[in-house]
Amino acid sequence: MFTSTRFTPTAASIPPQGVRLSRKALRGVPVNYTPLNPLSFILRGALIYPNKVALVHPNVPSPVAYTFSVWAQRTQNLAYALIKAGIQPGDRVAVIAPNNPLIADALQGVLAARAVCCPINTRLKPHEVQYILEHSGAKLILVDHEYKHLVGNVKTRVIVSNDTGREGDPYEDFLTEGRLFSQEKGWPGLETEPDENAAAMLCYTSGTTGRPKGVITTLRGSYLAAIANAFEGQYVPSNTPSSRILPMFHAAGWTYPWSCTFAFATQITLRTVDYTQIWDHLLHSGVTHYCGAPTVQIGIVNDPSARKLDKPIVAVIAGAAPTPHLISELEKTGIKPVHVYGLTETYGPFTRCYDQENWASLSLDERARLMARQGHAFATAEEVRVVNYKEGSDIPQDVPADGKTLGEIVTRGNIVMKEYLNDPEATKKSFRGGNFNSGDLAVMHPDGSISVMDRSKDIIISGGENASSLAIEQELASHPHVLEVSVIARPHVKWGERPMAFVILHPQHTKIWKGRHHEFAVDLKAHAKSRLPGFACPEWVEVVPELPKTSTGKILKTELRKIVAKL
Repeated sequence: MFTSTRFTPTAASIPPQGVRLSRKALRGVPVNYTPLNPLSFILRGALIYPNKVALVHPNVPSPVAYTFSVWAQRTQNLAYALIKAGIQPGDRVAVIAPNNPLIADALQGVLAARAVCCPINTRLKPHEVQYILEHSGAKLILVDHEYKHLVGNVKTRVIVSNDTGREGDPYEDFLTEGRLFSQEKGWPGLETEPDENAAAMLCYTSGTTGRPKGVITTLRGSYLAAIANAFEGQYVPSNTPSSRILPMFHAAGWTYPWSCTFAFATQITLRTVDYTQIWDHLLHSGVTHYCGAPTVQIGIVNDPSARKLDKPIVAVIAGAAPTPHLISELEKTGIKPVHVYGLTETYGPFTRCYDQENWASLSLDERARLMARQGHAFATAEEVRVVNYKEGSDIPQDVPADGKTLGEIVTRGNIVMKEYLNDPEATKKSFRGGNFNSGDLAVMHPDGSISVMDRSKDIIISGGENASSLAIEQELASHPHVLEVSVIARPHVKWGERPMAFVILHPQHTKIWKGRHHEFAVDLKAHAKSRLPGFACPEWVEVVPELPKTSTGKILKTELRKIVAKL
């Protein structure tokens, strides 16, 4: 396991003797009430396990490792530095960084300053980042040195991190300024946010169908979502190293950065999704948990370093539905998949597919098919429903629990966003019928679990029949030579639309089909016909070297549609 003896933090990062790990007490609130705030988790960690490594950043030229007590001090320093820089409660602070201590600090320290953290996707274009900076009204920008070009010539103050953790790094100097400004008042010198429904995060949607929307989530929701993720992800307090593969800029890392501090876990931050590094940590760093989208999981199980693990590791999967084939491959490797589902508007996951006792007697393929469902609502979430609306009505009607009738997933309650920033019309539309309307189409099974069938815009209507692109993808992915596949609608003279499949071949089988992609298409279609109704079988198959994806591994079907539009 990691130790902090190889690295000496800056002098400003070392807490004083007798440090108090509690914020300024609120006056005038009932004895039986404390406003919920995920910041409390890191303070609790520093109190109970002060010398345990909380954050380690190993695969860089200047590795660092911070204990809970040191990280809590750095969080405090950042809060004071932001206040010294003029940040007021409710102001937005943008952070542009890969998984590293800068963004890990920001998810804690910005809240400590009672400001709103706005993490921005590092894979966006400069003009897209400019739009978010302007729309968010960010008053200060924290940026990793590799992404300075995304900021441009803004008038807003920019603090650059060289990702060294050493004296002389501009970001470290900023933290030192905060420590000096604090005059050693410590945590009791920082005002406590009295409103647990105050904004905590401003996370922007992917914007694949237009301008990205700014999703405002709250302190209360973040606290409850983090606890739920720790529970549903089966984190064991005090002995849980977690590898940070999922970008923390995506929906605040699904709130897992706070889930980890809640569980006293050691977080391993990796700047990039490097499968060799990932496998090195899975095999040698005592990792017990990690999160990642299905495309990342595919890369993990198919990497040359992949092997059967000596002890099981939990992989939380979300961002898209994993295929039964992928779930099966993970299990064979010794990786236990925990399949969850959610959106940026629900703090990341809010449902989980729960294992059932009777699954033990099923074959691996049968069990994997059941595990591919999106399941039931989280412990701290309200019931997940599948509904339809009658024309002209805003009253949702639940679909029959028959596993067949298609409807839209809706939910409400503790872990639903507060609103879209400066967009009351979009907020009103999203909250139609007194629920959050996801836009995802699903069925409800007799046991109350749900299965996502598609995004509403991705349903393929062929000859009057509705074909789920997701269902087609799951069946095509069961072909032993398919590594990844994405299916979209393509216009058809007779049937209106027919499915078109874009396929990445498994590296082990690319040579077999070299120069024979047409024959592979025939083979895949035959495979599909044995598993799908005729209207759902792909009319066209295109073998491609890669698929366009978002930073979190979601396949950009909008880009595939552009390709089809030119055919």
